[in-house]
Amino acid sequence: MSHRISVNGESHVVDAAAETPLLYVLRNDLGLNGPKFGCGLRQCGACAALMGGKLVRTCSIALHDVEDAPIVTLEGLGTAEKPHPLQKAFIDEQAAQCGYCSNGMIMAAKALLDQNPNPSEDEIRGALADQLCRCGVHNRVVRAVRRAATEAAR
Repeated sequence: MSHRISVNGESHVVDAAAETPLLYVLRNDLGLNGPKFGCGLRQCGACAALMGGKLVRTCSIALHDVEDAPIVTLEGLGTAEKPHPLQKAFIDEQAAQCGYCSNGMIMAAKALLDQNPNPSEDEIRGALADQLCRCGVHNRVVRAVRRAATEAAR
């Protein structure tokens, strides 16, 4: 069955079953590698994206639940030549080690900064609390989010 979805500002027609997880469509049909398959249970955040401006776990959203809501993935934030301030801050602060959680961390931070452009450290930590990371770069991630907020305020 065909479904029309908007991802990173582009309209796509996808032939997939209505119950197919959005994550599979993003990765397999559209070739986007930002969202990762982590747990498949909405617990780790590796698959995070923005849907209608809200942070969602794409592993647990069926294609039929997308309903014309615009999807933004990590790839929709910036490019290698012109990275989004969060992407640049993650690079500058070396806030990625293995990189598996980076997608979820950046997308959660984007959702936070869209709602609160000048969050406190506690607000940043709260927004990132559900994003799992095994590498232990949490302090660098918090610094990166603060840096991005400061840069955006200039």
